Amino acid sequence: MHIDFASSRQSTLGVEWEVALVDRQSCDLRSVAEEVLAELNLRHGSLAADEEHPHVKQELLLNTVEIVTGVCDTVAEAKEQLHENLVAVREVTDPMGIDLYSAGSHPFAPPKLQPVSDKDRYAKMIDRTQWWGQQMVIYGVHVHVGLDSRDKALPIVDGLTNYQAHFQALSASSPFWGGEDTGYASHRALMFQQLPTAGIAYHFPTWEQYEAYVADMMHTGVIDDLSEIRWDVRPVPRFGTVEMRISDGLSSLQDIGAIAALTQCLVDEMSTILDNGGTIPVMPPWFRVENKWRAARYGMDAIIILNAAGDEMLVTEHLLQELERLAPVAAKLGCSAELEDVKRIIVGGAGYQWQHKVASAHNGDLHEVVRDNVRRMQKV
Repeated sequence: MHIDFASSRQSTLGVEWEVALVDRQSCDLRSVAEEVLAELNLRHGSLAADEEHPHVKQELLLNTVEIVTGVCDTVAEAKEQLHENLVAVREVTDPMGIDLYSAGSHPFAPPKLQPVSDKDRYAKMIDRTQWWGQQMVIYGVHVHVGLDSRDKALPIVDGLTNYQAHFQALSASSPFWGGEDTGYASHRALMFQQLPTAGIAYHFPTWEQYEAYVADMMHTGVIDDLSEIRWDVRPVPRFGTVEMRISDGLSSLQDIGAIAALTQCLVDEMSTILDNGGTIPVMPPWFRVENKWRAARYGMDAIIILNAAGDEMLVTEHLLQELERLAPVAAKLGCSAELEDVKRIIVGGAGYQWQHKVASAHNGDLHEVVRDNVRRMQKV
């Protein structure tokens, strides 16, 4: 099976932001995405009746919309596009009594009661995965970075996988699930990997081996389309990108900018290493699995495994070292300010830490957790 890899400019950027729709009074999820999208399309006068909005998309659940950018050269440009389209969504949802919310999970909404979008591929997924598929009340932020060569895609997937724990710790915002404190910083991370073809990417030494894997998955009916491979980090051949998908939903454009800048800088650095004839280290699979679990469980307090030798360090300490090392790359890409915002998350706290503080201050009332998140979204 031959898989073409689209032409893309190196280190260009695209961001996808999953946003939940919540009732202003009850703070519960509202399954009104179809109405919101229909009104958005109506307001976007250039769209034909059967066309989708170019920057606001339908998602698995009817309580969710996905805001996406076009191809951007800088993180600042991506943030501006997200802001403009969030404002457009809010102009529709405000009169409906709907607020916008983004975290890794909703803290108390019953997962199995959330209606699924009327699309064949979603229905097939739910039918196949049953209980696990019915639990996917989760939201994330995905960052695409362009690659100028197909041969860079799989080595950079390996390289970004080495940093999954860092991204997961910074973005972790799903400690509550169905009204319970799970004890995890990111419950979403472990919930999502229960789907077939989700979770940590496999290591493929060559593109041909990756193509053979995809052919096997299609031949045996595991997937019908390449997009159904839902790894935490994956190549996206139709865009010519590598996509970091590990991050929980984020309520702040500053936080999204920090995640995007870190992704862009790492990919650009790895691309340069490959251009210069270097190689990207491949972590043993057992360390990859352990790092993901540690970051999901402990968030910013995770002690992560750094290399094949098993050296370890507190994730925030390693992040600070990496930020200093990546500073020249950020200056070249024009995202120094956004990369610096990673430090702001480290100092000010990740989403799961804020959620715990709010819940504790309000005697465990998870409605206040939603209201706090909504207020943060309103600052965007």
